[in-house]
Amino acid sequence: MGATRLSRYRKSLAHQVTYALRNPKKVPPYARRAARDAWLRLRYRDHIAYYRAVMASDAARSTEAAVGHNPSRERWAKLGRMQFDYLVGHGLKPQHRMLEIGCGNLRAGRLFIDYLESGNYYGIDISPDILIAAQDTLVREGLQDKLPHLTLTDDLTFAFLPDASFDVMHAHSVFSHSPPDVIEQCLANVGRVLAPGGWFDFTFDRTEGREHQVLHEDFYYRTETLVQLAAKHGLSAQFMDDWEKLPHGQSKLRVTHMSEVARTVKP
Repeated sequence: MGATRLSRYRKSLAHQVTYALRNPKKVPPYARRAARDAWLRLRYRDHIAYYRAVMASDAARSTEAAVGHNPSRERWAKLGRMQFDYLVGHGLKPQHRMLEIGCGNLRAGRLFIDYLESGNYYGIDISPDILIAAQDTLVREGLQDKLPHLTLTDDLTFAFLPDASFDVMHAHSVFSHSPPDVIEQCLANVGRVLAPGGWFDFTFDRTEGREHQVLHEDFYYRTETLVQLAAKHGLSAQFMDDWEKLPHGQSKLRVTHMSEVARTVKP
């Protein structure tokens, strides 16, 4: 596993002081985020509602900034291409039905939509502002004829979707912004909508130290915590070592039905 992906305990006073001294220009933006966090936490106790408000605030500045906290259009496109190339290189086929959790403004979704057969892409997000930006992306890319599904959601139960619907599920930079209860809700329901032989890829901010969060926006987990949580819900999780070689700060797990893994292991 790439050591460069491992996150320090960012809530420690020593880390915060050292970071501030090394990056003085980032102190004012952090202070603004801290003030926003305090205000929004007073208004919204539920994390989904809280983070929807965070996304609305970010999207008001720039939809690209809201998706990845980076206003560079070039960086936005590069990260989308990296996600797309990785999934295609790891088994995504045009005939597959795909659910992208946290589809955002279609940073990678625009490429998936173009690649998949018509009607096979489903994107869900908690932010109406971002989904409006996703519609703009569809128009700009000329993808209307591919009939993608873009749906606003208030949770990760997938209750409105039928059983065994998707060959591939994908969540990029979603669990990095999610507390344990939201991740567990997702993993508790993935198995129902995942088709036989399908898989669910997700990224997360990895630490081998103390698990923690910063400003209720960024969450850091040990790999074994997420592997065990998946197993609790009948899912097998595999650490994707080759993803570590790519220029992205998060790590990746691939989840499949545990019963299928067991069938492939001969006694």
